Amino acid sequence: MMLLWLRNDLRLVDNPALFYACESRRGVVAVVTLTPGQWREHDESPLRMALWRDRLLEVAGALGELNIPLKVLRLDRFGDVAPALCDLAAELRATELYFNYEYPLNERQRDREVCRMLESTGVSCRGYHGELIIPPGQVLTGQGTPFKVFTPFSRRWRQQLLTRDAKPLGLPPEQPVSSVPSDPIPDDCCYGPGYEVAEYSRDLWPAGEAAVSARLQSFIAEQVQDYREQRDFPSVEGTSRLSPYLTIGALSPRQCLNGLIAGSANDGWLDSTWLNELIWREFYRHLLVAFPGQSRLEPFRPEVEARISWQHQEEAFAAWCRGETGYPLVDAAMKQLLHTGWMHNRLRMLVASFLTKLLRVDWRRGAAFFMQHLIDGDFASNLGGWQWCSSVGADAAPYFRIFNPQRQSERFDPDAAFIKTWLPELAPLTAAQCHLPGAGVSLGRPAAIVDYRLARQSALDDYAAHN
Repeated sequence: MMLLWLRNDLRLVDNPALFYACESRRGVVAVVTLTPGQWREHDESPLRMALWRDRLLEVAGALGELNIPLKVLRLDRFGDVAPALCDLAAELRATELYFNYEYPLNERQRDREVCRMLESTGVSCRGYHGELIIPPGQVLTGQGTPFKVFTPFSRRWRQQLLTRDAKPLGLPPEQPVSSVPSDPIPDDCCYGPGYEVAEYSRDLWPAGEAAVSARLQSFIAEQVQDYREQRDFPSVEGTSRLSPYLTIGALSPRQCLNGLIAGSANDGWLDSTWLNELIWREFYRHLLVAFPGQSRLEPFRPEVEARISWQHQEEAFAAWCRGETGYPLVDAAMKQLLHTGWMHNRLRMLVASFLTKLLRVDWRRGAAFFMQHLIDGDFASNLGGWQWCSSVGADAAPYFRIFNPQRQSERFDPDAAFIKTWLPELAPLTAAQCHLPGAGVSLGRPAAIVDYRLARQSALDDYAAHN
């Protein structure tokens, strides 16, 4: 009997752990370990976990068609996982455990303890890199060290890719009929008894296999060719909106890559801007493994953070969280996040720059708020993005790069279509008026909580003073 441990890899196609567990056709039992206490501590958002549960229901049904039952272990924290899996393995007389690696430090420590305990009882553990196209530690400088800057990493990554077979794995074979019963998946499985199940828009984020596949195919067929030109405009459907599916593993990066290759003429895919985004995702995961302090929320560039005086402006932070800063595009972006659990990537950079550079609030607070609200909350990418925007991360923006919210608004939402969608009270104003700080005060909108030029200069002066 083989045990398959599912985590953030909720798919049947291109799931290495599932595929290789099924290869011998000796019988497989899948298991999920529910650790709501740990997930809350990690700021996993209720929306993301609700999508995860819905996807788990879909996967459980599909596994049943392959004669693979699903066991559900209700625990609380990562420390409970190893003994619980040992007990299940003994009960089922399992001889092997298959799983796909996860890369944050706590998850890696959990997995090491699971393997240590199981192997001490004679159960072999087999891990696979199903979350990455190229595993960590295999994209290195000429000196054999990890890259700290994205551009040379991406260049070497592309070179390595051309020497590899990156085709997705297919569906695993059907297994012998099992006598092991499946467990029900409880409604409160992600947050524990007494916690209300979050509701997200299933129209925006359908969990079914066919819908996820169709979204990828539609993006490749209709949008990817215009991605470079349209991805920065939040009122345009110019991005893939696949991030929630990547973060819960409903879709693999190799499936994305394969779709991009299939939809491209000749070798044009290799220079695709969207491929660059997939490589950023890989880069941040490679960094988590190479530099474990990242998982402890340590800045990648401590010498930069040492020159920043973080301010404890509770009212300003609360206004940012509510989307009430008086800067229309910033506020519209935050309203989009609060209502949908998702935010356009250009706007993620804008609101992060606003919080860390103009309000000078510690980037960790913004990163935690994002994780608590994003349906696509991804620890590695979220951490990397926030450190980039606050200039303390790998390949970070120079500290003097501070987004001007008004100019960003004029450039990327020129007709104020996005602003008026999320701040409908500004509908009577012209587009030019909507870009101004404090727009719509007479219509009930707040005044600007900071003056951009003064706040920018204050941040730069503080940084210079600590030189």
